[in-house]
Amino acid sequence: MKKRLRRAGQKWRAVSLNVCSECGSATPSHIACPSCGFYKGRQVITVKEL
Repeated sequence: MKKRLRRAGQKWRAVSLNVCSECGSATPSHIACPSCGFYKGRQVITVKEL
């Protein structure tokens, strides 16, 4: 029983996606947007277009 109680918090959870405020694409939390390079309203990386 104790073993199952310890492992109760290790279940798989789906990644929650946020909407980018600049381009509107879905991005994971706490990560810069891969399509435009913005994070929290400022550009942190430059993205080259193909």
